[in-house]
Amino acid sequence: MKIPLALTQGRRLRLGRTDAVQRLLAFAALIVIVVVFSVLSPNFLQFDNVVGILLATTVNGILALGVTFVIITGSIDLSIGTVMTLSAVVTAIVATELHLPLPLAIVAGMATGSLAGLTNGVLIAKLKIPSFIATLGMLNVAKGLALVISGLRPIYFNDTPEFNHAAMSSVLGTLIPGLDVPNIVVVLFACAVLASLVLTRTILGRYTFALGSNEEAARLSGVNVDAWKIAVFAVAGLFSGIAGVVIGARLNSAQPSLGLGYELDAIAAAVIGGTSLSGGEGSILGTVIGAFIISTLTNGLRILSVPQEWQTVVTGGIVIIAVYLDIVRRRQQQ
Repeated sequence: MKIPLALTQGRRLRLGRTDAVQRLLAFAALIVIVVVFSVLSPNFLQFDNVVGILLATTVNGILALGVTFVIITGSIDLSIGTVMTLSAVVTAIVATELHLPLPLAIVAGMATGSLAGLTNGVLIAKLKIPSFIATLGMLNVAKGLALVISGLRPIYFNDTPEFNHAAMSSVLGTLIPGLDVPNIVVVLFACAVLASLVLTRTILGRYTFALGSNEEAARLSGVNVDAWKIAVFAVAGLFSGIAGVVIGARLNSAQPSLGLGYELDAIAAAVIGGTSLSGGEGSILGTVIGAFIISTLTNGLRILSVPQEWQTVVTGGIVIIAVYLDIVRRRQQQ
């Protein structure tokens, strides 16, 4: 079956150009932020601080990769943060209390995220529950399950010290002396490459854009819209599971009280990077740039001793501006 073209070829070309412009603007904004903070603080570009920015971007960036797929379809997923936490807790339970091999624990964490995403997809596609409501419900379900399974306490990977060591050691530093970038940063970029290939080179990626551009047209073209929508949410859940494994390895523990708020930063990263909340537009490169904008801005404000509450205000303002610019672009394209 041919992939349905929900947009005319001419409009596709225009969308491609505007998407490229959006990514260029986002990258330019990142450069400006780096230059400004470098001037204001001599400590900003020190290697340790740059590594800190990379580490801060890792979890949010992986979550943002998954939610990019969902937003492109014109939906939303508010559960990715707590699903991440639940995945971390399951990983810790399997590794430390069931004493199963660490690779199996990692697979269990990723499978937990995928199952949560699959459930979201079924609720939305089959039961026709709006994505906002369905994923808001899953947010609370995942949060509650994480607390119940963990017994309201953090679970530490004391019996598997190799987990944290593997995450925070540096293969790059071994290959290139002085480039001591933790392995979980490499995981972020590997996930980004994988997500980009899926979004741009597979049928799933093409149907993701088709659903966001015109879901009804895709349905009339013979596409099994429900099945592909479920697949998209399962992909978002998988990335949440990966993020759960990564944050557990980084902290050397599963913290059941974490999770809330991560979904907002992830969605903000995608939107800042050019993913349209109206659906049909977005890119993995833009999302990665958006994630770095948020973490770089937060890091710079922290170095300048700006209170955390004002850091949140600034981030929220940037998201509002990004959404407004997206609305303006949409109007110009009509």
